[in-house]
Amino acid sequence: MVALRASRAWTRRQFLVRSTSSLAVAALATPHLSRAADRPQIAGGIQSGDVSDGSAVIWARADRPARMRVDYSSGESFKTVIASASRDASPDTDFTSKLLLEDLPPGQDIFYRVRFDDIATGIAGESRIGHFRTAPAAGRSISFLWSGDTAGQGWGIDTSRGGYRSYRTMLDNRPDFFIHSGDHIYADCTIPSEQKLPNGEIWRNVVTEEKSEVAHTLAQFRGNYKYNHLDEHFRAFHAEVPMFAQWDDHEVTNDWSPTGSYDAAGHEDDGTPRLVARARRAFFDFMPIHDIGARKGRVYRKIAYGPLLDVFMIDMRSYRDESWNKGEDHRGWILGAEQLAWLKRELAASRATWKVIAADLPIGLVSLDAVALGNGPLDRREHEIADLLASIKHAGLRNIVWLTADMHYTAAHYYDPNRAQFQEFEPFWEFVSGPLHAGTWGPGELDNTFGPVAMYQNGCSEAQGENLAPCFGLQFFGKVDIDGRTGVMTVTLKDVDNRDLWSVDIEPQPQARPAVMAQHS
Repeated sequence: MVALRASRAWTRRQFLVRSTSSLAVAALATPHLSRAADRPQIAGGIQSGDVSDGSAVIWARADRPARMRVDYSSGESFKTVIASASRDASPDTDFTSKLLLEDLPPGQDIFYRVRFDDIATGIAGESRIGHFRTAPAAGRSISFLWSGDTAGQGWGIDTSRGGYRSYRTMLDNRPDFFIHSGDHIYADCTIPSEQKLPNGEIWRNVVTEEKSEVAHTLAQFRGNYKYNHLDEHFRAFHAEVPMFAQWDDHEVTNDWSPTGSYDAAGHEDDGTPRLVARARRAFFDFMPIHDIGARKGRVYRKIAYGPLLDVFMIDMRSYRDESWNKGEDHRGWILGAEQLAWLKRELAASRATWKVIAADLPIGLVSLDAVALGNGPLDRREHEIADLLASIKHAGLRNIVWLTADMHYTAAHYYDPNRAQFQEFEPFWEFVSGPLHAGTWGPGELDNTFGPVAMYQNGCSEAQGENLAPCFGLQFFGKVDIDGRTGVMTVTLKDVDNRDLWSVDIEPQPQARPAVMAQHS
């Protein structure tokens, strides 16, 4: 099959023109249905996610109970529609709806058209068009971005300062997909109407009722996600670029753990804090995640993106031991036995050239919330990471790269066993990049247990102080390019103004899998 490609890239203006045109045509065709109040509207933006070589998830939210209809085509004109699908948006999910599109052609630009129909009357609402590209079958280069940390520390949407500018910059890079490394929201932070800047100016936020208090109710958690959709750059980016989503702590509360984070609402019958249960429900309501069947409610998963790349989305929150990485017994874990076994198994089974571990926390930066505790031998959660790294080495796996955000600055760490306290692993890279739109901090302290070296780091200076506002330009994301011919991976750390801050080319290494003896019965 010949892979078809779109004739041109879309601009935000073209998206708006297309959406407006669709609405106008519907009104002309059925003038008696033209009143806006009669038609279900798309509330916020549209999104795609978890795109592989043959499937994708489409997400949208209505302003009332309605039926979401999705048509998809390989051409932006929609002269030929591959198929259509529908699913109801009900009050139970806050009128969000998502569909899994399957049996898609690999290496193909797919355009999807979303609208909501009134369930009772069948009246059709506005249409919007989005786009994604399925993973290539072979021979094509891949480009993707990653970052995290959106709307943190009270820095919300200030339209006079360009709103969420990082999303506009990322869209200019035209990636195949985007990994959001967590902290999509800051449920534990309010967004006030104003914040004072160090230079005496005033940051003025768009405000909503749900963001006026720390989130405890399901409506408040959902309101945090709805807030992001008020930003035009956020909406334009997600209509054009599919997202691979994972979570960190601020989707629930700062440094949360499955047993140690609760509020006055108490616990579910199974012992889950109701605070966590509400936050998890809101996350899955608003994320374009494939959470069907056995995977329902599970954040960790593998996304295969062609022969060059497998992405392993891990969850360092839901199965950890407790909120703080300390204890006199020196025992601890951050992945949990089931997820660790899954990750080992899936890494060993992968035949992709590159294996990206998308983590919501770094493994070598000292933090009571994460893994590293300071220089010295293995302690607590480091034992679990050491187990993983040793299993990777013993399985003969190569070309594993870790990507994360969380720390609110950008850095490149090279892990060298010759410099480490624990040495039973192969050298690897870990790249940190964020925030997208939140306060910036300075670089943190590295722990020598796994021998990381900071090859590059960039954040706010001591003179600038912590929690530096987004308007000062220290907002970061990372870009990964994999050459379809050579397999070379190029990682570039970038800022909100699209400047290339630092870059490295990583040559793919041959796998060193142990030989398998033939078995005869």
